[in-house]
Amino acid sequence: MTDDQKKSQLELGETRKKEPDRNLHRGGRSFYFFDFDDNIAFLTTPLILFHKQTGEELHLSSHDWAVHHASVGKSGIYSEFEIRWDDQAGTFRCFRDLDLTEVEKQSGKRQPFVQDILHSLKMPDMQWKGPSWDCFYHAVFNQRPISIITARGHSSETLRSGIYEFAKAGYLPLEPNYLSLIAVSNKETRKQFGDHEFKASTAELKQKAIRASVEKAIEVYGYSPHHRFGMSDDDPKNIQSIVEEMTRLKSKYPEMSFFMIETHNGGFIKHEISQHGMKTHYVNDGSEQLDLFGQLTQSKG
Repeated sequence: MTDDQKKSQLELGETRKKEPDRNLHRGGRSFYFFDFDDNIAFLTTPLILFHKQTGEELHLSSHDWAVHHASVGKSGIYSEFEIRWDDQAGTFRCFRDLDLTEVEKQSGKRQPFVQDILHSLKMPDMQWKGPSWDCFYHAVFNQRPISIITARGHSSETLRSGIYEFAKAGYLPLEPNYLSLIAVSNKETRKQFGDHEFKASTAELKQKAIRASVEKAIEVYGYSPHHRFGMSDDDPKNIQSIVEEMTRLKSKYPEMSFFMIETHNGGFIKHEISQHGMKTHYVNDGSEQLDLFGQLTQSKG
């Protein structure tokens, strides 16, 4: 990023006025939950398929993976390929932490997530900013409690280190006010959620992560009927499971508000959750910016 670009980003933070949490005077808080990939940001992290016969590697983008992963090895254009589950050499190796030696760490080698963010920051921001970036910036700027709930398998320390690079480069005014950082494919995280045999799906694990984050919010900030929770995600299967889990949470905490924001294919559609599922939705027509909670509002840049 050039000095002028950094300056414009920093000036935005300096001139923008912080907005009070709308329910703070009533004891409520707004909690922002975000999926990371293709939602906050687009990274070039590949998923790797292996030819069944030759072992040849084929690299897929996260978008192509979301579209085709259910048919890999079965039908379609990837029928002759397979998924391999080894964390260090398999399909998801770039979405897991490497076992770095102390020598590698001292020499400056970084985890793949951090490296991919640093790579993205060399490109124009319009190429890597995801559909929920503006909401993420708004939440960070106003220090709303934030949870990152991603399908990746990194440690929370790696997630924090990677996201810090956005602040270091001037794209965020400061570090997020983290409520939780949960990479649901991390083996220790899966065990904590009771998935000791590593059989639960990403969608199921995200449900557990959302519930854990809501419960932590109540533990840290106290119970209030005026709390509001919003989760943005781009994967259609995850979106459905998030709606299901938020419906259960709404039944448990009927006075609190829950919102699901789907950013599939770069869109931005917001659903409010009732005890019977999705109640309302607002669609961005491209000329205005939705936040996770409010009505359709003009973008503030």
